[in-house]
Amino acid sequence: MSDSLYERLGGTENITKIASDLVDIHLSNPSISPRYANSDVSILKNGAATFFIAGTGGPNIYAGKDMISTHKGMNISGDEFLAVLDDALEALEKNGVGQREKEEVLYVLYSMKPEIVHL
Repeated sequence: MSDSLYERLGGTENITKIASDLVDIHLSNPSISPRYANSDVSILKNGAATFFIAGTGGPNIYAGKDMISTHKGMNISGDEFLAVLDDALEALEKNGVGQREKEEVLYVLYSMKPEIVHL
């Protein structure tokens, strides 16, 4: 039996680092950084980490809203969504994540597109 994606990504500690880097990358990405202008960075990082941990097979400690509720009314464009995926890939690469795991994470993120774009 193979390890879960959570385990292959290095568990809570490594996923928390990836999520933190991802938020930092988002904040420096001019395509999407305006979306985070009035956000509490520590809350963003915690939400991203706990969502990522739960979504990869780790402990379900995510207490945030579902994707539809979170993004409703934001009118997120397809280009913004792709910018988020690009940022995710950059964070994964920065943390030395293997090709198989990168593909799995991007697949999961892309599968959420209908719940995020233009709501």
